[in-house]
Amino acid sequence: MKILIIEDEARIAKRVERMTRDFFDKDAQILISDSLENGLLIIENNEIDLLLLDLNLNGEDGFEILQTFVAGPFQTIIVSAYTDKAITAFNYGVLDFVPKPFDQNRLSQAFTRFTAQGKQSGADVRFLAVRKSKTFKLVPVNEILYIKGAGIYTELHLANNKIELHDKSLEALEKLLPDTFERIHKSYILSWEQADKIAVEAGGKYSMQLKNGDLLPIGRSKYKEIKNKLI
Repeated sequence: MKILIIEDEARIAKRVERMTRDFFDKDAQILISDSLENGLLIIENNEIDLLLLDLNLNGEDGFEILQTFVAGPFQTIIVSAYTDKAITAFNYGVLDFVPKPFDQNRLSQAFTRFTAQGKQSGADVRFLAVRKSKTFKLVPVNEILYIKGAGIYTELHLANNKIELHDKSLEALEKLLPDTFERIHKSYILSWEQADKIAVEAGGKYSMQLKNGDLLPIGRSKYKEIKNKLI
Protein backbone atom coordinates (compact mmCIF):
# COMPACT_ATOMS: atom_id res chain seq x y z
CA MET A 1 0.00 0.00 0.00
CA LYS A 2 1.31 3.45 -0.93
CA ILE A 3 0.15 6.56 0.97
CA LEU A 4 0.93 10.18 0.08
CA ILE A 5 0.80 13.01 2.63
CA ILE A 6 0.65 16.53 1.19
CA GLU A 7 1.20 18.99 4.04
CA ASP A 8 3.31 22.16 4.00
CA GLU A 9 3.93 22.36 7.78
CA ALA A 10 6.77 19.95 8.58
CA ARG A 11 5.69 19.45 12.21
CA ILE A 12 2.15 18.46 11.21
CA ALA A 13 3.41 16.30 8.33
CA LYS A 14 5.62 14.31 10.73
CA ARG A 15 2.70 13.91 13.15
CA VAL A 16 0.41 12.66 10.39
CA GLU A 17 3.15 10.31 9.19
CA ARG A 18 3.62 8.87 12.70
CA MET A 19 -0.11 8.33 13.22
CA THR A 20 -0.43 6.79 9.76
CA ARG A 21 2.44 4.41 10.41
CA ASP A 22 1.01 3.48 13.81
CA PHE A 23 -2.30 2.51 12.15
CA PHE A 24 -1.01 0.67 9.07
CA ASP A 25 2.24 -0.64 10.64
CA LYS A 26 4.51 -2.20 7.98
CA ASP A 27 1.82 -2.41 5.32
CA ALA A 28 2.31 1.14 4.10
CA GLN A 29 4.94 2.98 2.09
CA ILE A 30 4.53 6.63 3.05
CA LEU A 31 5.51 9.51 0.76
CA ILE A 32 5.50 13.15 1.87
CA SER A 33 5.23 16.37 -0.12
CA ASP A 34 5.30 19.94 1.20
CA SER A 35 4.03 21.62 -1.98
CA LEU A 36 1.26 21.43 -4.53
CA GLU A 37 3.65 21.12 -7.48
CA ASN A 38 5.65 18.27 -5.96
CA GLY A 39 2.47 16.52 -4.84
CA LEU A 40 1.13 16.56 -8.39
CA LEU A 41 4.38 15.07 -9.70
CA ILE A 42 4.36 12.29 -7.11
CA ILE A 43 0.79 11.29 -8.01
CA GLU A 44 1.59 11.32 -11.72
CA ASN A 45 4.57 9.02 -11.21
CA ASN A 46 3.26 6.69 -8.49
CA GLU A 47 0.23 4.44 -8.10
CA ILE A 48 -0.95 5.62 -4.71
CA ASP A 49 -3.80 4.06 -2.74
CA LEU A 50 -4.52 6.85 -0.26
CA LEU A 51 -3.95 10.61 -0.27
CA LEU A 52 -3.90 12.70 2.93
CA LEU A 53 -4.33 16.28 1.73
CA ASP A 54 -4.17 19.72 3.34
CA LEU A 55 -6.17 22.36 1.47
CA ASN A 56 -3.87 25.35 2.13
CA LEU A 57 -0.37 24.65 0.81
CA ASN A 58 1.77 27.78 1.27
CA GLY A 59 -1.17 29.81 -0.01
CA GLU A 60 -1.88 27.43 -2.90
CA ASP A 61 -5.25 25.69 -3.18
CA GLY A 62 -5.22 21.96 -2.46
CA PHE A 63 -8.45 21.65 -4.43
CA GLU A 64 -6.30 21.72 -7.57
CA ILE A 65 -5.19 18.20 -6.63
CA LEU A 66 -8.82 17.07 -6.39
CA GLN A 67 -9.69 18.70 -9.70
CA THR A 68 -6.71 17.18 -11.51
CA PHE A 69 -7.16 13.66 -10.15
CA VAL A 70 -10.90 13.54 -9.51
CA ALA A 71 -11.00 10.24 -11.42
CA GLY A 72 -7.86 8.85 -9.85
CA PRO A 73 -8.10 5.27 -8.56
CA PHE A 74 -7.28 6.26 -4.96
CA GLN A 75 -9.12 7.54 -1.91
CA THR A 76 -8.59 11.00 -0.45
CA ILE A 77 -8.83 12.11 3.17
CA ILE A 78 -8.72 15.85 3.75
CA VAL A 79 -6.81 17.01 6.84
CA SER A 80 -7.49 20.74 7.10
CA ALA A 81 -8.57 23.59 9.36
CA TYR A 82 -10.82 24.92 6.58
CA THR A 83 -13.97 23.17 7.76
CA ASP A 84 -16.12 25.52 5.66
CA LYS A 85 -14.71 23.68 2.61
CA ALA A 86 -15.98 20.28 3.78
CA ILE A 87 -19.15 20.20 1.64
CA THR A 88 -17.19 21.17 -1.47
CA ALA A 89 -14.61 18.49 -0.69
CA PHE A 90 -17.27 15.79 -0.36
CA ASN A 91 -18.67 16.87 -3.73
CA TYR A 92 -15.33 15.75 -5.17
CA GLY A 93 -15.87 12.32 -3.64
CA VAL A 94 -13.36 12.50 -0.78
CA LEU A 95 -13.64 9.71 1.77
CA ASP A 96 -13.45 11.84 4.91
CA PHE A 97 -12.70 15.36 6.17
CA VAL A 98 -10.56 15.45 9.33
CA PRO A 99 -10.57 18.95 10.85
CA LYS A 100 -7.46 20.41 12.46
CA PRO A 101 -6.58 20.16 15.28
CA PHE A 102 -7.03 16.37 15.29
CA ASP A 103 -5.99 13.42 17.42
CA GLN A 104 -5.07 9.79 16.80
CA ASN A 105 -8.64 8.58 17.33
CA ARG A 106 -10.13 10.91 14.71
CA LEU A 107 -7.51 10.06 12.10
CA SER A 108 -7.83 6.35 12.88
CA GLN A 109 -11.58 6.64 12.30
CA ALA A 110 -10.88 7.95 8.80
CA PHE A 111 -8.36 5.15 8.18
CA THR A 112 -10.93 2.59 9.30
CA ARG A 113 -13.35 3.92 6.69
CA PHE A 114 -10.61 3.51 4.09
CA THR A 115 -9.82 -0.09 5.02
CA ALA A 116 -13.54 -0.93 5.06
CA GLN A 117 -14.24 0.55 1.62
CA GLY A 118 -11.00 -0.17 -0.21
CA LYS A 119 -10.19 1.93 -3.24
CA GLN A 120 -12.15 4.68 -4.87
CA SER A 121 -15.93 4.55 -4.51
CA GLY A 122 -18.10 6.86 -6.58
CA ALA A 123 -21.10 7.01 -4.24
CA ASP A 124 -20.53 10.68 -3.31
CA VAL A 125 -18.94 12.00 -6.51
CA ARG A 126 -21.01 14.80 -8.02
CA PHE A 127 -18.60 16.31 -10.54
CA LEU A 128 -16.05 15.32 -13.16
CA ALA A 129 -13.29 17.81 -13.86
CA VAL A 130 -12.60 18.53 -17.54
CA ARG A 131 -9.33 20.23 -18.48
CA LYS A 132 -9.74 23.57 -20.27
CA SER A 133 -6.27 24.82 -21.20
CA LYS A 134 -4.73 25.63 -17.80
CA THR A 135 -8.01 25.56 -15.91
CA PHE A 136 -10.77 23.04 -15.16
CA LYS A 137 -14.50 22.92 -15.81
CA LEU A 138 -16.61 20.93 -13.37
CA VAL A 139 -19.27 18.84 -15.12
CA PRO A 140 -22.14 17.72 -12.83
CA VAL A 141 -22.44 13.93 -12.92
CA ASN A 142 -26.24 14.17 -13.05
CA GLU A 143 -26.00 15.96 -16.42
CA ILE A 144 -24.18 13.06 -18.09
CA LEU A 145 -26.34 10.85 -20.35
CA TYR A 146 -23.57 8.48 -21.38
CA ILE A 147 -19.82 8.26 -21.83
CA LYS A 148 -18.12 7.01 -24.98
CA GLY A 149 -14.57 5.75 -25.25
CA ALA A 150 -12.47 7.79 -27.70
CA GLY A 151 -8.99 6.31 -27.77
CA ILE A 152 -7.06 7.37 -24.67
CA TYR A 153 -9.82 9.91 -23.95
CA THR A 154 -13.55 9.71 -23.30
CA GLU A 155 -16.49 11.78 -24.51
CA LEU A 156 -19.01 12.96 -21.92
CA HIS A 157 -22.37 13.28 -23.69
CA LEU A 158 -24.48 15.75 -21.73
CA ALA A 159 -28.15 16.55 -21.33
CA ASN A 160 -27.68 19.91 -23.09
CA ASN A 161 -26.52 18.04 -26.24
CA LYS A 162 -22.94 19.16 -25.66
CA ILE A 163 -19.92 16.85 -25.61
CA GLU A 164 -16.98 17.38 -23.26
CA LEU A 165 -13.68 15.57 -23.84
CA HIS A 166 -12.27 13.96 -20.68
CA ASP A 167 -8.64 12.86 -20.35
CA LYS A 168 -9.39 9.73 -18.31
CA SER A 169 -10.14 6.27 -19.69
CA LEU A 170 -13.47 4.47 -19.40
CA GLU A 171 -11.84 2.11 -16.90
CA ALA A 172 -10.79 5.00 -14.65
CA LEU A 173 -14.21 6.65 -14.82
CA GLU A 174 -15.98 3.34 -14.18
CA LYS A 175 -14.17 3.09 -10.83
CA LEU A 176 -15.20 6.61 -9.91
CA LEU A 177 -18.82 6.96 -11.01
CA PRO A 178 -21.84 6.17 -8.80
CA ASP A 179 -23.75 2.89 -9.12
CA THR A 180 -26.32 4.68 -11.28
CA PHE A 181 -23.85 4.28 -14.17
CA GLU A 182 -23.56 0.98 -16.04
CA ARG A 183 -20.89 -0.32 -18.43
CA ILE A 184 -22.99 -1.76 -21.28
CA HIS A 185 -20.27 -2.14 -23.91
CA LYS A 186 -16.48 -2.00 -24.10
CA SER A 187 -16.85 1.55 -25.43
CA TYR A 188 -19.88 2.86 -23.51
CA ILE A 189 -20.94 3.70 -19.96
CA LEU A 190 -24.60 4.62 -19.55
CA SER A 191 -26.44 6.64 -16.93
CA TRP A 192 -29.01 3.97 -16.04
CA GLU A 193 -31.66 6.63 -15.45
CA GLN A 194 -31.55 7.32 -19.21
CA ALA A 195 -32.24 3.70 -20.23
CA ASP A 196 -35.59 3.18 -21.97
CA LYS A 197 -35.67 -0.19 -23.77
CA ILE A 198 -33.57 -2.75 -25.58
CA ALA A 199 -33.75 -2.69 -29.37
CA VAL A 200 -32.90 -5.68 -31.60
CA GLU A 201 -31.09 -4.72 -34.78
CA ALA A 202 -30.13 -6.55 -37.96
CA GLY A 203 -27.70 -9.39 -37.46
CA GLY A 204 -28.94 -10.11 -33.96
CA LYS A 205 -27.19 -7.12 -32.46
CA TYR A 206 -28.65 -5.41 -29.41
CA SER A 207 -28.80 -1.75 -28.56
CA MET A 208 -30.07 0.31 -25.65
CA GLN A 209 -32.51 3.01 -26.64
CA LEU A 210 -32.27 6.05 -24.41
CA LYS A 211 -35.17 8.23 -23.38
CA ASN A 212 -33.96 10.87 -25.85
CA GLY A 213 -34.00 8.32 -28.69
CA ASP A 214 -30.24 7.71 -28.95
CA LEU A 215 -29.12 4.12 -29.53
CA LEU A 216 -26.05 2.69 -27.81
CA PRO A 217 -24.63 -0.78 -28.56
CA ILE A 218 -24.85 -3.50 -25.92
CA GLY A 219 -21.94 -5.92 -25.70
CA ARG A 220 -22.89 -9.57 -26.27
CA SER A 221 -21.39 -10.58 -22.94
CA LYS A 222 -23.42 -7.84 -21.22
CA TYR A 223 -26.79 -8.50 -22.87
CA LYS A 224 -28.26 -10.97 -20.38
CA GLU A 225 -27.19 -8.91 -17.38
CA ILE A 226 -28.55 -5.68 -18.89
CA LYS A 227 -31.83 -7.34 -19.91
CA ASN A 228 -32.42 -8.72 -16.40
CA LYS A 229 -31.62 -5.37 -14.82
CA LEU A 230 -33.96 -3.51 -17.17
CA ILE A 231 -36.80 -5.92 -16.36
